[in-house]
Order: sequence, then structure tokens, then C-alpha cells
Amino acid sequence: MDNLGFGKVLLVEDDERLAALIAHFLEQHGYEVRVVHRGDLAVAAFLEFKPKVLVLDLMLPGQSGLQVCREIRSVSDTPIVMLTAKEDDLDHILGLESGADDYLIKPIKPPVLLARLRALQRRQMPDNSVVSFLEFGLLSIDRSCREVRLSGELIELTTMEFEMLWLLASAAGKILSRDDILNRMRGIAFDGLNRSVDVYISKLRNKLKDNPREPVCIKTVWGKGYLFNPFAWEL
Repeated sequence: MDNLGFGKVLLVEDDERLAALIAHFLEQHGYEVRVVHRGDLAVAAFLEFKPKVLVLDLMLPGQSGLQVCREIRSVSDTPIVMLTAKEDDLDHILGLESGADDYLIKPIKPPVLLARLRALQRRQMPDNSVVSFLEFGLLSIDRSCREVRLSGELIELTTMEFEMLWLLASAAGKILSRDDILNRMRGIAFDGLNRSVDVYISKLRNKLKDNPREPVCIKTVWGKGYLFNPFAWEL
């Protein structure tokens, strides 16, 4: 069961082979997917299907993805992920300015798209949502049974290590200072001398196979704190 599933996904992509591949992968993860191959059919399909997320190609026959994005954004705040074969920063900027929430450059890897959809949903969740399961590509964290798995392998963590990982993962993409971490975990302020946070971070990196010399999973942001990278475990 996909605990972070959006439910209904509208995929607008003129490459029929790619569209079928993406749709099949998302359906395997519990999503209901409808596919449209033309831009001029996208808005009508969106209004009829009422998806929870729109995956939209930039270059489409009939109507451009940018125009579709503008039209949909004028009537809905549904999350939109733009797909583009271009690496030009201008295209990405235009997509975001047209109302897209995220973009991916082709060739698209379905697991990466899945991770982006989940990240979008986490940002859409209200603050009072109760979440007990987080997944970032190959890494899954289940708070209900206190299990962490990497590539399906169970990772043994102490209680403090698990709580710190859960805290960082719950704030994925945001910088947490040592003071933030200690306050949230133990209700005490960081006094500038306590190095326990650094020690636990080091242990987590080791167990999660993050390079301690050049960490990419749990990053050190000098002078600010630590940042959990939600895309580090993508396939």
C-alpha cells in the first residue's frame, strides 16, 4: 500500500511509450492514472477527472504545456510537475512562473518522478496531519514499528538515532540547526558546547552509507545546521 499516494494522477505526455511506462509504474504504487496525449485535450480531461496531481509535458501537440499550465492554474491549485526535454534554464523558469510546482528533465526515471510526487504531497499536508511512514526512493522509515530499511535491508538504529532521523526526514529539504534539533528532541537549548548532535549525525551517516567526507544524504550546511536531502536515495 502506498501511504503517500496522491490517488488520481493525470499524465499529459505525447510520447505514448513513455506515458505507458510511467502510468504502469505509478499504478503499481497504488495510483489511478489517466493519460492524455495532446495539450488541447488536457484542460477538459483535468476538469472531468479531477486529479490530485498533474504531470505535464512541456512540448505537446495542439497546445503547449506552458499554456495548459496557465489555464489550469487559473482555476486550480492542484500540484503540477512539468516534464521537459530541454535543459535550458529559461524553460524551467517559464514553467515555474506559469504555475508549475516542480519540473523534471527527460529522460524521466519513474522512481524519481514517484519521489517528486511524494515530496509534493508532503508539502501539501496540513500541519496537523499524522504521518507514520516516510519513503525516499530506496530509504523507508516506518515510525509505527520503528523500522528503517535501505534497499529493503533493515537498518538497526538506537532510539536516539531513530528519533533524530525521523526529525530530519520529516523536515526534508529544510535546514535544522543544532538548537532546533535538541529543542525538538529533548526540550533543551544548544549551548554551543554540546556535540551530541554531531555524534549522532555521524552515526546515522555511517549506517545509511553516506560518505562522511562528502555527505549527500544528510548534508552539513556550515554555520546553519543539517539538511536531509529527500532525493539522495533515488534510483
